[in-house]
Amino acid sequence: MQILQPLHTAILVTDLQRAEQFYGEVLGLTKSDHPMKFPGAWYQVGAYQIHLIVAEKLSVGAKHEKWGRNPHIAFSVSDLDAAKQQLLNYNCLIQSSASGRPAIFTQDPDGNVIELNQG
Repeated sequence: MQILQPLHTAILVTDLQRAEQFYGEVLGLTKSDHPMKFPGAWYQVGAYQIHLIVAEKLSVGAKHEKWGRNPHIAFSVSDLDAAKQQLLNYNCLIQSSASGRPAIFTQDPDGNVIELNQG
């Protein structure tokens, strides 16, 4: 597997308006008009993105059944099928993107979610 670049970071927030004020006004990031299929906001930072995802409450260890809705780091890979096979070779759990796009999710040994996208 050859990781090419980071793509985005998803951050859970409990109050979208308060979070948008911080990311948009305090940090001065540009909010994207890209529609999200769940409550949240998307900020563009050059080629990098920050996705704010609304959660009713945050608790340590709580995991959404769709791994892409958990905090995660995303990487572009040169060959998604090869990356998937490598993960399977190491007995890693894999979840396909719920959106149907060419992406998979896995977890590190501590349960941190990693997203791999076809680059």
